[in-house]
Parts: sequence; structure tokens; C-alpha cells
Amino acid sequence: MSRIKGVKRQTDNRFLNLFELQAERRNGDVKPYFVASRVRQAEELKAVSHNDRCDGVIIYGVHGEKKDKVVLVRQYRYPIGDYIYEFPAGLVEAGEEMVSAGVREFFEETGLKLTPIETAGAYQKPFFTTVGMTDECCGTVYGYCDGLPTNEHQEASEDIQIVLADREECKRILREENVAIMCAYMLMHFIHCEGDPLAFLEEM
Repeated sequence: MSRIKGVKRQTDNRFLNLFELQAERRNGDVKPYFVASRVRQAEELKAVSHNDRCDGVIIYGVHGEKKDKVVLVRQYRYPIGDYIYEFPAGLVEAGEEMVSAGVREFFEETGLKLTPIETAGAYQKPFFTTVGMTDECCGTVYGYCDGLPTNEHQEASEDIQIVLADREECKRILREENVAIMCAYMLMHFIHCEGDPLAFLEEM
């Protein structure tokens, strides 16, 4: 395990667990380092397995014939005790492909049908989120969507409002609201691009 000399699981929960790593510092000292993870067993941690399995997915969905709106959710999140704007997102289930998870989660959270765009390379690759705290790895699914938004498929634990935001509304959201960073960067791109906001995917 290289600079990790041992791992001890602190919790046993379904969706998120805390692990204590015995981490070796540059000077040789070994100190505890705490990591949150989606896994349940120490050997499944990415620091141990070096497996880049995709834990979660976010969905960049473009709505409307003019492709001039992006689908967002305004969701209550307990860690901040407030609502925050995000892309629709969710966990990838065991044995599930990332794109299939994206289509499923998008429908469950928004009621909209997503037609995903086939991508490759860096656009298909999962990336890490907040690596100082967690080993969670998430990918992005891009696509066009249609239908009428509804929250009838959401779980009781979800407090989600569906937002179809044009560029002016996205500017306001970035100025005035809580926004998840993965969403914020893509909204900045959406605001400043011309025409189809997903046209950049053709470059890959």
C-alpha cells in the first residue's frame, strides 16, 4: 500500500463510510488520516485497490428545440443546511454502466427522458471530486432531453426542485445562489458558448 501502512473501518453504513488510514508522512512519521468513501470494505478503497471504478454520475442535459436551456436541480443538502443548485446526479449501482445510470437517475430526479451523446476519451472518464476528504469518483453523462419535468419519481428522502435554466438565469444562479462546483464550471461554459452547448463533444 506504499505510504498507507494500515486501514481501519470506523463505520458500517450503506451509502457512506469513514475509514482511518495509517498514513506515512514524508519524514517517516505515521499518523491517522480519515477518509469518507462509498465502499464498505477496506480493501475496496481506491487508496488500496487503485481501482478507478465510477461511484457516481452527474448529467449535463440540454433541453428545448433551440438547445438553449440546461436542466438543473435545486436540492436541499443536509451538510450545508440549505438548498444548492446542481446537475441531476446519483450513484452507479453494482454492475451498472455509467451511461445507463445517468439515464436512470435523470428520469428519477426530473421525469425527463435523456438521449445520451456517445463520448470517448476524457469526456467519458470518471474524475475524482474532493480528494482531501473522499475517494469518490464521478463521471459525466451528456445528452439532450425532452418531456415535462415532474418530481413524481423522486424518493421521499429527496427534496428537489427541477429548473430549466436559460443563460440569463444561469448568470443569476452563479451570482446569487449556492452552486456545486462541478455544476458551476459547466454553467460558466454554457453561458459563454454560442449555439449548441454540447457541440464541443464532437471534438473528441
